Amino acid sequence: MQRQGVEKASGNDVLLIGSSRVLFDIQLNEWQAQTGVRPIQLASVGSSPLPIFHDVVNNTDYNGTILIGVTPGLFFSTTFPQAQPWQWPQSKVDYYKKRTFAQISNHFLSIPLQESFAFISDDQGVDGIKLKELLGKIKVGTRVPDPMPPFHEFGEIALDRNTVMKEIAVTDTAYANSVKKVWMFFGKNAPAPDKESTMAFFLKDLKTFKERGGNAILVRCPSNGLLKAGEDKFLPRTEFWDPLVKASEVKAYYFEDYEQLKHLECPEWSHLSAKDARYFTTELVKIMKADGALSNSKTN
Repeated sequence: MQRQGVEKASGNDVLLIGSSRVLFDIQLNEWQAQTGVRPIQLASVGSSPLPIFHDVVNNTDYNGTILIGVTPGLFFSTTFPQAQPWQWPQSKVDYYKKRTFAQISNHFLSIPLQESFAFISDDQGVDGIKLKELLGKIKVGTRVPDPMPPFHEFGEIALDRNTVMKEIAVTDTAYANSVKKVWMFFGKNAPAPDKESTMAFFLKDLKTFKERGGNAILVRCPSNGLLKAGEDKFLPRTEFWDPLVKASEVKAYYFEDYEQLKHLECPEWSHLSAKDARYFTTELVKIMKADGALSNSKTN
């Protein structure tokens, strides 16, 4: 439904594209309060931003502002269609193109129910209360080598996809630590990045977007702890972020470059709490406005 909004978006609008850091860290209310424009949230968890950026550039006439989140391990991950960081966002693009009137109607009819009742999800790792799920989280011996740790849901999402971290992930250290174990598992099992193909794919689309008057902004959201240490070691800024910014020739913002942003702590190393996300969004927009990065969109 948010992708549908791009069809009518003007040069004054803003799209948010990236992985879960953009989803959690960029808050729509705060952005709107600072600029008068409510962004369209198209970020996708665990995903490369390239398929969704490609869709917008090649399948719409949109020429406003697109904020592109750069989570190094996902942005530079792959262009292989069957790889999870690519397949997940591409499946959303495909669904948007192929969805039926029945599916659209089902969504609208479901909203009053979703807003009135609590549901037990069929997806493991979401609710944590079904017997099957609880049993599935019990690891006995070494029957399965390197099993993925239980991945507990730690976000709450609204109809417009504005997403905030659950308070339990902020206040319960054990809960946050369970998510950290998942990041460590992913880091340990991550394939080598494909910098060459991802850069080439992105820069081709970026050139098309800029030629029709589009305004792209690159943003590196906060991370810390062992996750940030791993990113710095295996995807160092000087070898990934800096060459991307240089080749892109667009406004770019790395959180560590700003005194008001570089000390923010992510409870589970990768995403900001709701309170800090509101602060981060407000301060980031102030920085971008002062830098002229939002010249394509209306500002107060």
